[in-house]
Amino acid sequence: MAKPKIQYQCEECGHTTAKWMGNCPSCGKWHTYKEITVEPKSKSSKPHRAKLQDDNKATTPQNLESIEFDERVRFTSGISEFDRVLGGGFMPGSFVMLGGDPGVGKSTLTLQIARANPKLEILYCAGEESAGQIKQRSNRMGVNTKNLLVYNETDLTRISKEARRMDPDLLIVDSIQTVYRPELQSMPGSIRQIRECAGLLQQIAKKHNITTLIIGHVTKEGDLAGPRLLEHMVDTVLQFEGDKNYNYRILRSLKNRFGPAQEVGVFEMRADGLKEITNPSQLFISDYNKDVSGNSVVCTIEGSRPLLVEIQALVTPSNYGVPQRTANGFDHKRLSLLLAVLEKRGGYQFSGQDVYLNIAGGLKLNDTGGDLGVMMALVSSLLDKPVQSDMAFMGEVGLGAEIRAVNNIDQRLSEIQKLGFQYAVIPRANSFKNPNNRLSVNTVKKLEEAINIAL
Repeated sequence: MAKPKIQYQCEECGHTTAKWMGNCPSCGKWHTYKEITVEPKSKSSKPHRAKLQDDNKATTPQNLESIEFDERVRFTSGISEFDRVLGGGFMPGSFVMLGGDPGVGKSTLTLQIARANPKLEILYCAGEESAGQIKQRSNRMGVNTKNLLVYNETDLTRISKEARRMDPDLLIVDSIQTVYRPELQSMPGSIRQIRECAGLLQQIAKKHNITTLIIGHVTKEGDLAGPRLLEHMVDTVLQFEGDKNYNYRILRSLKNRFGPAQEVGVFEMRADGLKEITNPSQLFISDYNKDVSGNSVVCTIEGSRPLLVEIQALVTPSNYGVPQRTANGFDHKRLSLLLAVLEKRGGYQFSGQDVYLNIAGGLKLNDTGGDLGVMMALVSSLLDKPVQSDMAFMGEVGLGAEIRAVNNIDQRLSEIQKLGFQYAVIPRANSFKNPNNRLSVNTVKKLEEAINIAL
């Protein structure tokens, strides 16, 4: 009888080698190889594949015109911010994945669906918490419905059997790293187990029209743990983000086959659960101090939603040989680029200055349309002159200090006017409709023009 073989498998991408390696040649990650045991295959054994009991039922190709589909068949979770990110609610038979850092509130959010829409029949498969722990959290959140059924099981064969027997409106698996298929010899959470379990859950969702929501862990870099194939298999990938120093949480769709991607929903974590924030712009600029140098306001676009965000910059003489560059909520390389443009094209010297940049409220600013506001905050702090009050900025800055056009300009201006700002500085390349005569819109083509207007 052949002996089992020892191999090493990368936890990030699933690449296998015969010996341990510090750096994975496939994904480039360090110290991700784990030892696995590979059982020898007998001549009579057949390759395993995930299948349901009714897998032998034959299906026939269908003409595109004969396929019935109705967008109105969506059902809502009862949480408007959650439904917004999904594109209007759950699509029956969809396969959704929710990821996020430990303790950010993934389980709380999914459990809150039962409170928001008590008519939904939910099968909650808990692999990380006991039924008593879930009951305790439900009491704290005020979840009181008979349609929420808790199933403490990690054997996916039993979970699939129970799901097909009950036929719930929503199947929640918490989490994909804890469930396993007993016919596989690898441990739960391994690359093979996650891949096979996700394949079976996908069949449950598609063949039996059971909307399935799985919760996934993330790595220390913030990426979803498991094989990259997992993100391709699901219909929607949701990322739940939050800074540990703030109570605010942002739900972002990274992929959505049934709605717009990069849509965001904003929540506030409280003792009784998550509270929806219907006006996040007001939240992020609530403590804005217009009389302090280094502060500015930009209007960014998250998905289809315009948000006003406060930029805080502090420029101070350096006490070290190498000046410090610190950015919180903003790309560090992008900050270095903007500082280089200010030095080369604007003549402002930052070489002997420590620069600290912060996006207030714990938000991450990924929109390049916020470049102009970041530069205004930097120059304002360097010169120690406050930016003109009631003024908001938007515009991408090129390497030649030119102000480039941004998208959704009319939505941005409407949000600026709605929050009571009187002035807006935008790229001259943008054509726009002034939402209100009380809003004074200044168009600029070069960085120096914007600085002259703001300071």
